[in-house]
Parts: sequence; structure tokens; C-alpha cells
Amino acid sequence: MKFKIVYDNDVDTLRVRLGKNVISREQSYGLSQFLSKKDCIQTVKVSSINGSIFLKYIGDKKNILKILANITRSDIKEVKPTNDEVITETNNRYINKILRKIGTRYFFKFFMPLPIRLVRILYEAAPYLASGFDSLRHLRLDVDLLDATSIFVTLTQGMYAPAGSIVFLLGLSEILEEYTIEKTKHSLEKSLMLNINKVWVETETGEEIQIPFTELKEKDHVVVRTGTIIPADGIIVKGIAEINESTMTGESLAVSKSEGNAVFAGTIVEDGNITIEVEALNEDTRINQIIDLIESSEEVKAGVQSKAERLADSIVPWNFGVTALTYLLTRNATKAIAALTVDYSCAIKLATPITVISAMREASEREIVVKGGRYLEAFATADTIIFDKTGTLTKSAPHVAKYISLGSLSDDELLRQAACLEEHFPHSVATAIVNKAKELNLTHAEELHSEVEYIVAHGIATTLFGKRTVLGSRHFVIEDEKVEISEEHKHIIEENMEKYSVIYFAIDGKLEGIICIDDPPRPEAKEVLKELKSLGIKEIIMLTGDSENAAKTIAGELGIDHYRSQVLPEDKSSVVEEIKATGKKVIMVGDGINDSPALSAADVSVAMKDSSDLAREVADITLLRPTLEDLVTIRLLSQNMLDLINRNYRYIVVLNTLFMSLGIMGFITPAITSVLHNGSTMLLSYDSSSSKNYANIPKISLES
Repeated sequence: MKFKIVYDNDVDTLRVRLGKNVISREQSYGLSQFLSKKDCIQTVKVSSINGSIFLKYIGDKKNILKILANITRSDIKEVKPTNDEVITETNNRYINKILRKIGTRYFFKFFMPLPIRLVRILYEAAPYLASGFDSLRHLRLDVDLLDATSIFVTLTQGMYAPAGSIVFLLGLSEILEEYTIEKTKHSLEKSLMLNINKVWVETETGEEIQIPFTELKEKDHVVVRTGTIIPADGIIVKGIAEINESTMTGESLAVSKSEGNAVFAGTIVEDGNITIEVEALNEDTRINQIIDLIESSEEVKAGVQSKAERLADSIVPWNFGVTALTYLLTRNATKAIAALTVDYSCAIKLATPITVISAMREASEREIVVKGGRYLEAFATADTIIFDKTGTLTKSAPHVAKYISLGSLSDDELLRQAACLEEHFPHSVATAIVNKAKELNLTHAEELHSEVEYIVAHGIATTLFGKRTVLGSRHFVIEDEKVEISEEHKHIIEENMEKYSVIYFAIDGKLEGIICIDDPPRPEAKEVLKELKSLGIKEIIMLTGDSENAAKTIAGELGIDHYRSQVLPEDKSSVVEEIKATGKKVIMVGDGINDSPALSAADVSVAMKDSSDLAREVADITLLRPTLEDLVTIRLLSQNMLDLINRNYRYIVVLNTLFMSLGIMGFITPAITSVLHNGSTMLLSYDSSSSKNYANIPKISLES
């Protein structure tokens, strides 16, 4: 590959240029990925616009130049950008838009004659005047009418500088609002794109194997079970399932689908097991559906943001009233126009969404994905937090402490068969059982059992060697399945229940053994709960399907206010609804399929890092790190966001009232009031977007 060196510091930085139009945008991403795989290259940025390649490297520069020289066309693949690359591109695009907007304004202001400036002002003002006319035609006293009136009056009075300032600020606010929407989209996309890592594929021989999602191909047969995301568009070739298609249609009720029906990437199997033949591996299809849902929904918008917009519109009649009153009392058009050009609503509508998206950006930088500003607001004002126990308050990787055969199976055979059933389901206890079997090299064949059925919050059922086999909680195995326990076995179980959570394993109505799960609390849990209380959380509740003894031990150790043991999923959601009915605002934190009903019911919900696909899909906030400390971070970020918004309201009222008063009294001209109003609005908006507002909130290191 031919290139020209345009910068070289002879130490670790190099910039070369291939030339304009040498590579396409997609090829620039492919070239970036190709170079980033080289061990000697630390940072790489490729621009398709001018063919520029920026490199930070280690080692001998000659080696870098040799790598570049040996690149062939076959090495440069066309690939789609990663989410991080899209975010960087979005940031750069909007920065360029803002700089062009500012540069164009001042170029025309200082270097163009008045007639040309006036033509440009009229051209840029036309859309706002049209919107204002539409509001007038429909008798709406809103911000559009106020903006249009300000522009119209200043132009007809020959006040071109104030008119230009108003039009400039309105254009700039639109760019910033577009940027807010784009950032919100990408935050949600990034959250949902994390949900698929590996998939189960059925081979031609009927064997199920697990492969990375990136290796999935068209015509592959993918097995999707209860609680997992469908990874690709396809047709069901086997099975029946209830599928939640809310990411596609916005409809929350599950749809029943069977053989021959089409299914789509990003939708979730709520109940049932299906095998689909992959027809399309196009993540854009899934992402575009998500984007459409965001654009047609108000859910990502914070309540304070909607409140700000309503407040802005409600102020408009007062603006008109003060303007009219000023003219009636003074008969001075200049003073009246000075009152008109000070627009409280503009600053409110601009600063509030910027503050919201800045808080979301800060959360993202701390590896916390928030699906919308309204959820930050809800987290800031909540007074009650409910935790699932297993995998949430306790360690994310509980382990098998012991396994005891109570029947004809050996201890190892008991664990082997349990692992065979559990490996299909994404829950921390299931993972513990599977990992223990792997550790002891207790392997199994997939044909050991028939179809595996997951019964939410109860356990697993299948047919093993022609006999019904169940694995799960005491409620499921002993009460629902009517498995009897002898007095001898009851004594053994009670001894272990004092210290462990017990999983029961039964075949053909006979108890074959128990698996004891040791699930100690997370080391940071107690301190996190204490900090949450200091930040205004009044009540902490733990809900768990575990035994009374296990729940009581954890609650006492962590200082939890209230707890409930042996809780079913419908009971969890009922508890949430019950607490909400008393007027409290509830946060629900969970990780499993069985937590999903409660996550949906809460005012705001949080999914842990290793949560099931369904829990992450349902949750409003997702933690990307395995620590509860990030709950404190969210609380601080969200409360800081509301403090900034309230501070902005105070500043807007004080400053704009001052500017309006000075204008009405004749101390400053309409041109000056417009400059002061617009300037303070921009400064306030800039300050609202600054990271320094969150500098007092520490970025917690997991190594510390």
C-alpha cells in the first residue's frame, strides 16, 4: 500500500496519508480493525475522507512502516462500525456542525454587507416564522409563536442584530437537541447489543453445541429456550413459544408462535422452547426497530424534561403579557421589544435536556447503561429499594458447597445429571452447578435427557431414562411434585438448611439427593446498603425464593429492614405493586428470569452485570460491572442531575428577569438584551454539559 508520511515524532506517533477517495467509509473501519490486531500498534484512527491513518505504536518504527507497506486490498475488508466508533463519529459530526454554525454566523456578521446578511437571516428565519404562523392559526400560545413573534417584530423594526441572534440561537439549540436524541439512541443500542454472546446450535446429527454469536451463519438451526433472546431473524422449525416482541412492536403482551412462524432478532422467548432456522444475520434490522421505537416513544425522556417543556410553554403568555403591558404603559416600542426578546422558555427548553443527557453520558463512562432520562429521575427520587438475593446481594458466582446422594445414585452421578439439566439456563445457581461438574470433569452426553422445561422460580423438569426428573426448590420438588421425604433424609436436609440454600433432585417421585449452595453476600453489600440509606433510601427489602434460614442469615448480616423468603415471581411483583400503592417510589434490583415480573412492576429497575437476557431487556438500567457500588454512583449522579436542573431554573429566572427589567427601564437596548439573554443561555447550557458537575462523584475501581 502506498502512503505518504505527514507526521512523525520518531518515538511513538505516526500519521500517514493514502490520499482522497482511496478507501470507503466501511473500508476505513476494516483497516482500523486490521491494524488494531497488531501487537505493536496501541491506537489507530483511520479517516476515509482524506485517507489518513493515525497510529500510536511501541517498538521499532521500521516495523510499523513495513506493516503499512505490506497491506494489500484483500486485507482491507468492508465492515460496519462498532458502537463505540459510531458514538465517536456522532460526537465529531455534531462538533463540526456547531463550529460551522458559529463560524458562518461571524463570517457573515463581520465580512458581509447588510443586504446579504439580511437575506441570510430571512432564509434561516423562514422555518421558525412558518411554525409560529401555524401556532397562531391554531390559536396556540406556545414557544414557536413566541420565537416567531420575536423574529418578526425585530425584523420589522429594523433591529437586524437581535433578529440574527435569535435565529442563530434557535438553530444552535436544534443541533444540540438532535445530539441529545442521537446519544440516547446509542446508549440504548449499546445496552441491547450486549445481550447476545453465545448461542446454542443444533447440528445435523441432532446434537446441541454452544458457539459464539459471531460464528452464527444463515441456515443454522438455533435452539432458543425460556428467558433468552432470539439472536437472528428466522423461521421456527420446531417447538412452540410465547414470544415478547416489544423491541419490535412496542406491544408488551407475548405472542404465541409455532412451526412455520417468523421470529425476529432481539425478541425474547418468555415461555417455551423453539428451534429456528436462521434467515438473516442483520443486526441493523434489530437496531432500526429499536430506533423507531425510541423515536415514537416518550419513555426515554425524563419527566423533568417534559415538565421543562410544559413550563416553557406556560411562560409564553406571560412574555406576551409583559411585552403588551410595557408598551401600554410606556408607548415605547423599543422597551416593549426588549421585553419580548428575553425568552425564559428558550433557556429552560435547551438547558434541561442537555443536563439529562450529560448525566446519562457520565453514567455510561462509569459503565452504567441508562435507557432513558426518566429512569435517572426515578432513581433519584425513590425512597424504597428491593433486592433479589441470589446473584444480586450475594456473590454473582455462588458455588456448590456439597452434594449429597439420598438414593441409588452416587454423589458424583447426582451432580453430573443435575449439571446436564442446568446448563441450558442462565441463572447464577445453574452456573454454579455446571461449573462444579466441569471442575470435577463430570461430563455428559446431550442425549441423556429429552426436552428440558424451565418452570419460572420453581426449577427444571425433563424425562430422564424414561422417568420424570425434577430439580429445583423445596416448594417445587416436595410440594408441587409431591416427592416424599423420609425422617432420616429430613434430618440431613434440616442440618444443611441452617447454612446453605438447598436444591432438591428427584426421579420418578423419589428424592435422589440434594445440592447445597453456598452463596455468601458480596463483600461490598453491607457498606453499599448503608450508603444508600444515607442518600435518602428509607427502606431496604430483600425478596428471595430461598429458605427462611438462608434469607434470615443474609438479612441479619447486611442489616436489611425487611425480607421475605420462598417467594414466587408473582409474589415479587405483587410486593412491588403493594409498596407502590402506599405512595412509595420503588427501585427493584435483580438478575434472573424470575425477577423479571418485579423489574417490570417497579418505578425503576436495575439489572446486574451477569443477569439473564430477559432481566436485562426488562430493566431500565444495566450495570456493566459486577459490583453493587454502582448503585451508589447512580443515586449520586441522578440526584446531582436534579440539583443542576433546579439550579438552572433559578439562574434562568434571576438573569432573565434582570435583563428584562434593564430593557424595560431603558438602560439597555433590545440588541443588548438579546445578546445577554442568548449569551447566558449558551453559557448555562455549556455549563450543564460539563463533566466538572460530576467531578465530586468518584469513579470506583474494582481493584481498590
